Amino acid sequence: MKRLGGKVAWVTGSSRGIGAAIARLFAREGALVAVHGRDPEALSAVHAEIEKEGGRAIAVAGDLTKFAEVEAIRQQIERDLGAIDILVANAGGSFTAPGPLEDITEDGWRASVEGNLTATFLTIKSVLPGMKARKAGTILTMSSSAARRPNPRSPVPYAAAKAGIQILTQHLATQVGPFGIRVNAIAPETILTEKNKQWISEPMQQQLIEAHPIRRLGTPEDVAQAALFLASEEASWITGVILDVTGGAVMV
Repeated sequence: MKRLGGKVAWVTGSSRGIGAAIARLFAREGALVAVHGRDPEALSAVHAEIEKEGGRAIAVAGDLTKFAEVEAIRQQIERDLGAIDILVANAGGSFTAPGPLEDITEDGWRASVEGNLTATFLTIKSVLPGMKARKAGTILTMSSSAARRPNPRSPVPYAAAKAGIQILTQHLATQVGPFGIRVNAIAPETILTEKNKQWISEPMQQQLIEAHPIRRLGTPEDVAQAALFLASEEASWITGVILDVTGGAVMV
């Protein structure tokens, strides 16, 4: 029996990397998946891969920092797939380089907060009324180990935005639990996405491996498996949790 059979899942930022791995795994587990991104070619590739494997998916595009576009995406998903049961608010990223706080530009700060915290807030804001009306729903947010501990490799705006996502997640969990809605966050450490494979040299990868009790770096599929558990009925009594997917590098 598939763990997400018949559920409608919207995975933001799922045209590549961690989001794409989550979208593919959810589809394999029976979910009807809305794959979201802003790169048409990458978006189309993930959509096609899911359908080739026998899953059902649609591709949706839009800027998640603009509520009108978020609402339009939600309405498209509901029209094409049905009411949204699972939201994975994965979209985000780092928009500044690591360095002293005084060197961070205002634009860089705003881009990090908007692209991570605001995008998460707006997507949740859009799906909540429907979930509350149905008294059911699962929301997953994407934080980072950068929000769990200071690290010179982590840009300050990115870490601050991801920390904001964590407290947003826990506040929301207390608000919406009585409506049958669960809200949890995942906080990955170094994940070897396609982008990170290009950015992190092999010698640096080896140094990072040595910092993990489990002597390897994470994969997008590691994060996807954690997301599947939290989205499934197996986690039906879990809410307000920040789940560290870090190979032991972060222990809180």
